[in-house]
Amino acid sequence: MDINQILIQAFAPLISVYWWLITLLFLLAFLKSPFMKGILGEFLVNLAAKFFLDKNIYRLFKNVTLPTEDGTTQIDHVIVSRYGVFVIETKNMKGWIFGSSQQKTWTQKIYRHTSKFQNPLHQNYKHTQTLQSALELDPEKMFSLVVFVGDSTFKTPMPDNVVYAVGYIRFIKSKTQPIISDSQVMAICDKIASGRLKPSLKTHREHVRHVKEIVEEKQRPIDDNSCTKCGKPMVLRTARNGDKQGKQFWGCSGFPKCRAVRQIS
Repeated sequence: MDINQILIQAFAPLISVYWWLITLLFLLAFLKSPFMKGILGEFLVNLAAKFFLDKNIYRLFKNVTLPTEDGTTQIDHVIVSRYGVFVIETKNMKGWIFGSSQQKTWTQKIYRHTSKFQNPLHQNYKHTQTLQSALELDPEKMFSLVVFVGDSTFKTPMPDNVVYAVGYIRFIKSKTQPIISDSQVMAICDKIASGRLKPSLKTHREHVRHVKEIVEEKQRPIDDNSCTKCGKPMVLRTARNGDKQGKQFWGCSGFPKCRAVRQIS
């Protein structure tokens, strides 16, 4: 009798009796995962928009994934209205939150445990810039907004556009001066609908993989000039078009088979 059969015979009685407890533990672990926290946070923002924003005035887009020169960027929520376009980043976190608009990283403290995370305002800046370029919209007509849900407390003063939960509704409704015509609102909605990648599990997985590649790239030694995807040497190139025209970047020497790029900081 091998070890697998011994383990099965040993634990089978326990599993048959406590299967419900095992299932519950797996479910609780899944609900506490970063993926589910993100889903829950986005759900709460969606729910608030449904109940407190007039759908005839405010148009909500969820999980907007847009193509960029080096991959994709994913926006949690975009709300379009005659009062502006609101680009929303959602954070489902608990504990004490420390940060300022200038800092690259913010701090989360839960009892004695301290961890760092990217400044969500900087994170949402890329989202806003990408969407602004796609919509060809004036920057003063777009508003970046970071929404924290969950049991978190700000321990440092935060900008007006960093809020708790339904506080984002107050921020949006504080904009009472129409700055976009009704026809422009319709055109913007059409551009978002046609320009976004199709919302699907595949799109989400590919975006997550892209984000992981960026993180891994930032963690690579500075003198390592090999491609993060295929290992071939990177070569210095110059962008010929787009909003980065004329700027240099590192591109994989295996192009066009490998299209990996690395921005020059």
